Amino acid sequence: MRIDPRLVQRLRNARRVVALTGAGISAESGIPTFRDAQSGLWARFRPEELATPEAFPRLGTLVPDWLLVTQNVDGLHQRAGSRAVVELHGNIHRNKCFDEDVVVAEWRETGERPPCCPRCGGPLRPDVVWFGESLSPQTLAQAEAGARRCEVLFSIGTSAAVFPAAQLPLTALQAGAMVVEVNKDPTPLTGMATFSLLGLAGEILSHLLGETWPA
Repeated sequence: MRIDPRLVQRLRNARRVVALTGAGISAESGIPTFRDAQSGLWARFRPEELATPEAFPRLGTLVPDWLLVTQNVDGLHQRAGSRAVVELHGNIHRNKCFDEDVVVAEWRETGERPPCCPRCGGPLRPDVVWFGESLSPQTLAQAEAGARRCEVLFSIGTSAAVFPAAQLPLTALQAGAMVVEVNKDPTPLTGMATFSLLGLAGEILSHLLGETWPA
């Protein structure tokens, strides 16, 4: 695999880097996305026993100002060691009160389904963004701020078709950043990205790291 030396040099000098990830980064690790037909994988494996590509924790320690923005709700980036993670669509492992919209860490089990909020008695629900719901304004603002100030933005394993997440690479481009797309297939972003690297993220990122920061 040949990496453009302009990309390597720019990345070596970058101090502020953002990575936007989508379901594709989990799919290549054998984890079905919500668009895939259920294949029985969840019945055979525990989600926490599956891993996302190992390049992300290493990249996150090499850049002074690093932000990982993900559309995934599985929490696997954190389990893989990633830091400074912004979860645009929430986290399936958290629960919140349906009525008060606040995260609830503990509640008393009464046998009711769904469980009740210990504060107001309202039903609890997963802390994820369902279809038809808006993203948290605070979470989106944090991601947008990262896109505006970064020097390099990676768009990895995302269809670049779901807004407002798909706007983040465009925001970075408008602010003068270099946008690098890493995806198995072309997307609406491909023709606009500074560099578009087609293939598996685990392979491409590992190779890019080796070229940029040789061990």
